[in-house]
Amino acid sequence: MNRPWLRYYGDVPTTLEYPEIALHEAVMATAERVPDAIAFDFLGRTATYRGLGEAIERCAAAFAAIGVRKGERVTISMPTSPQGVIAFYAVTRLGAVASMIHPLSTSEEIEHYLNLSRSRFALTLDAFYDRFANVQTNEPLQALVLARISDYLPLLKRPAFWLTRGRKIPSVPADPRVRWWSELMREKHPPADATPTGPHELASILYSGGTTGKPKGIMLSHYNFVSEGMQVAAWVGMSERDTVLAVLPIFHGFGLGALVHAGLTSGARLVLVPQFSAEIVAKLIRTKQPTLIAGVPTLYEALSRDPSLQNTDLSCLRAAFCGADTLTRPVKERFEELVRSGGGSVRLLEGYGLTEAVTAVMGTPLDHYREGSVGVPFPDMLATICRPGTTEELAPGEEGEICLAGPAVMLGYLDDPAATAETLREHEDGRTWLHTGDIGRRDEDGFFYFAARLKRMIKSSGMNVYPAQVEAVLLEHPAVEEACVVGVPDEAQGERVKAYVVPKDASAADEALARELIAYSRERLIKWSCPRDVEFRDELPKTRVGKVDFVALTREAAAAG
Repeated sequence: MNRPWLRYYGDVPTTLEYPEIALHEAVMATAERVPDAIAFDFLGRTATYRGLGEAIERCAAAFAAIGVRKGERVTISMPTSPQGVIAFYAVTRLGAVASMIHPLSTSEEIEHYLNLSRSRFALTLDAFYDRFANVQTNEPLQALVLARISDYLPLLKRPAFWLTRGRKIPSVPADPRVRWWSELMREKHPPADATPTGPHELASILYSGGTTGKPKGIMLSHYNFVSEGMQVAAWVGMSERDTVLAVLPIFHGFGLGALVHAGLTSGARLVLVPQFSAEIVAKLIRTKQPTLIAGVPTLYEALSRDPSLQNTDLSCLRAAFCGADTLTRPVKERFEELVRSGGGSVRLLEGYGLTEAVTAVMGTPLDHYREGSVGVPFPDMLATICRPGTTEELAPGEEGEICLAGPAVMLGYLDDPAATAETLREHEDGRTWLHTGDIGRRDEDGFFYFAARLKRMIKSSGMNVYPAQVEAVLLEHPAVEEACVVGVPDEAQGERVKAYVVPKDASAADEALARELIAYSRERLIKWSCPRDVEFRDELPKTRVGKVDFVALTREAAAAG
């Protein structure tokens, strides 16, 4: 295949040699190479790569002792924290599968994830015990491991955490399923047996949405993660000299693959950020002086407006990337002006990716910015534009569906062969191509441009919101006859969620019902999936075949602002 973009690679190698190893082996190789380097910094508590490797082995032994075996699925519902990272590698060390979900998932969502993944083991924070305790699953939980944020806080910070937040966490009642992380990691367990694990075996399940409204499980192999980490590291020249601000969540491929795994296999220092706020991230930039930062547009928008960064030395930054949503020109310019005022010179560069390929698969070359482009494919990743619904490749300049091939492409969707067959298709070249559902084009030089999504999806604060899922919740409310959810352009969030609702009783359409529907959604959905606005209608526009015309409502919402 012709790859005109290679001429813009500069010092980046055009191809890489990917070792046929399991995920944890890639991190253990770093621990052997730079054992005394700092692997992570969590709220001031640090661990070396030697210490990280030992913690992974202790955790693997503990999980084996409670019954985790090769092929088991273990749900990890944690913020970006040492426990979440250690457990991810420990689970894969046992040949088991890490099912990564958001720690703020509702009980209904947790029930779906546990049933879909068939998890009998889970790890979460003590603060979220109640959400797991009462779910009804096809395979009951055998063990629920509970961690505390204070487990890895420096000793001097623990009293402050208890006074401000810890004492507000409800006590956990007696439950024979509960095991405490801190105790498991202290106890003596026989070393876990070596578990032969092939590089193309299933390592992790991440989640995306679908037209049914229920999230689909995306199956990713060890090889997917290993290749993704190496590609990202090669693209930015990541090494043990770098400090990476890991602000994105580990349930998301961007945070787990492009930041955590790429950083740990490069020997970089990871600054783990368990909770995003502009104030917290700004303080970490001031005190930790990261060299690399990646995030979503809302992160950069918030940082640009944070007054504490206005006089901060930002010359430490050597690269800043933005992904997961469209970067607007005002956000880009404000952040770059902030960096310049702090003595830095980096440009905020865009990339492109999706969970079905772990995460980032394209990026803007560090020394070749092109207006409006999401960049060029990473080493060994191929990209083309096809006529939507076909495998016919289009010429440069023509708009069509972005399709990808290469080592980061997923194994498929969990227990969904129909969706897998629709998304992974063999082309005339004999390769399996991932049909992304995204519309874009490429130019003569091989730079790609994202235009729109074929699939219905809203990007709110960089997170995927699936309208069908939100609509399904609204339709469960006894007062709702019809509902359609769309994204409204929002400078701070990228898009905010708006619901158009036809009530069963027109006389009930008032502010009180709107507030009730928003509250009803918040009880059942993660907060960014919940409508921010509810507009009542007597009827919703329909297409010629009688379906709700969400395109018309999307245009109307965009025009109204």
